[in-house]
Amino acid sequence: MAKPLNPEQQDAVNTLYGPLLVLAGAGSGKTHVVTQRIIKLIEQGVSPHAILGLTFTNKAAQEMKERVASLTNQNVLVCTFHSLGARILREIIHVLGYTRDFVIYDDQDVDKIAKLCLNETQSQSEPKEVLSFISKAKNALTDLEALQNMPTDAEEKELVDLFTRYQQKLFFSNAVDFDDLLYLPVKIFRTHPDLLESYQNRWQFLLIDEYQDTNGVQSVLIDLLVAKHRNLCVVGDPDQSIYSWRGANINNILLFSEMYANAKVVKLEQNYRSRTNILNAANGLIGENYQRYQKTLWSDRGPGEKVIRHTADTEKDEAYFVAERIRYHRLHQNVPYKDIAVFYRTNAQSRPVEDKMIQLGIPYVIVGGVSFYQRREIKDILAFLRMVYSGNDYVAFLRTINLPKRGIGETTVEKIRSAAEQTRTTILQMCEDALSGASTAAGLRLTAAQKKGLQEYLNIISTLKVIAKECSLQELVKETILSTGYLGHLQIEKDTFQERKENLNALVNKAREWEMGTETPTLQGFLEELSLKSSLDEVSDQEDRISLMTIHNSKGLEFDMVFLVGLEEDLFPHVNSRDKEGALEEERRLCYVGMTRAKELLYLCDVRLRFLWGVHRMQRPSRFLFEIPGTFLERFKARPGH
Repeated sequence: MAKPLNPEQQDAVNTLYGPLLVLAGAGSGKTHVVTQRIIKLIEQGVSPHAILGLTFTNKAAQEMKERVASLTNQNVLVCTFHSLGARILREIIHVLGYTRDFVIYDDQDVDKIAKLCLNETQSQSEPKEVLSFISKAKNALTDLEALQNMPTDAEEKELVDLFTRYQQKLFFSNAVDFDDLLYLPVKIFRTHPDLLESYQNRWQFLLIDEYQDTNGVQSVLIDLLVAKHRNLCVVGDPDQSIYSWRGANINNILLFSEMYANAKVVKLEQNYRSRTNILNAANGLIGENYQRYQKTLWSDRGPGEKVIRHTADTEKDEAYFVAERIRYHRLHQNVPYKDIAVFYRTNAQSRPVEDKMIQLGIPYVIVGGVSFYQRREIKDILAFLRMVYSGNDYVAFLRTINLPKRGIGETTVEKIRSAAEQTRTTILQMCEDALSGASTAAGLRLTAAQKKGLQEYLNIISTLKVIAKECSLQELVKETILSTGYLGHLQIEKDTFQERKENLNALVNKAREWEMGTETPTLQGFLEELSLKSSLDEVSDQEDRISLMTIHNSKGLEFDMVFLVGLEEDLFPHVNSRDKEGALEEERRLCYVGMTRAKELLYLCDVRLRFLWGVHRMQRPSRFLFEIPGTFLERFKARPGH
């Protein structure tokens, strides 16, 4: 049975038509509101297929979908922005000359493409600089053709040339990058109004969660989709806008009422998560910001304990304090480890905390570290699967051709790629041509050992293609691990072999679970889902262990007890925000987000002396500690038994 709605939540649920902005404070039950609003639309006779929900993580999308399905027995499309872009492109990317079986390149893949472009032009630019330029251009919806025609200086002209080469190589591999998943649908919609209208008619009601995190291209995509029917509900909180470095634009939510005439605004201020002292402390802090809608969170859960502040001598003492308090609450109050989190501003701060957890035998997990799907062995097997699926994926070919070693060096691989590109044939076909001596492979001279290795590689891919057609996805993944000889390749590194083998077993299990939970399982669908996974989608609350994470990674989570460490000037707020009002306000929002994750107890910690940027530095307490009203804050005092 669904939880009852408070009056403001009910107002948001009942406002079904036209533009609606729901200002949902931390812990105010926004997911419940969005879910109930979808259910209300269905009850009012709106087809489930006419409703589209968008959010920022696969985990959040799945939870919302499952809630709606359990209460209505209907399937509604709820997905991330990038999943939506991939879905649209699978249907209409052919108008741009791609085929629908395109692959999605992740950060490691595009880094290889950028390096290839730099090698070809002998440019001294850094791959990071080139990819940043390309990403910014796509997110600003700047067309490549327009850039090529703009008068620019020599440095920018070089970047535009690299952008051109980069796109050509993606096109040749029938691949798109993450930015393309949003950039290309907008490009198609702007030049093909008939296609845009078909999607406007398909999805007549849009609901967007975490709207404060949207960037420019996402805002334009939404605007295009709702232009005909204007039934747009966005839910978010400008006080939790913390991703400007990823392109998020706080003005999308602050100026919503100006962008959409006659928009209704509903504020959700009742918090169901935290004790009053925590909320009042957080309200006092965020009240120092100017870029915000005025709202005040409140709770009927009672005052609880005051927010506890502790100053340690060094970061080691800070870590010891955190670990000892965790042990105390565990032993004397029976608080499960999984209900406790330690937040920090930068990843480097985790080391002393980790050291102390290990020393005292406290189990922990780093949230948002290296994603399971970014681990080398997982990427290797997925690259083999991509070759089975596509046959023209250069990055996957480069990754797999020498797993295990076949004596085919980078120069030969590059010649194969270059010949395939010039003759407009696939990578795999060019390999066949090189072995048969076809005229298309002129200039490709292979040694006997290379021919043997290349033939062996083609045989493996060919066998796996047959298995892909005839067997389950689970069998395909298992056979890929076995038939490629990959386990033998891993055994060279004895220290990590067992762990990597277990990870591969987990990938086989993932394939089985995905197959069982998907209506029409395909290799394409499996690869697409994994390419859109984030490390935060893998967070599990099943194991009893402390969560350590940056505050950015804490968004959307909640814990009974939170330790926020490193509250010192130039660390938090970060030195990069010094003397920049907009950046400082975002740092304050970040602190607010961290504080409002706590349900029962919140610790704020700082140190006097910290080893930072290679030297010991005397630290000043963060200004945020003085912006929190003192009534809700108290210094830690050790008491007998405490």
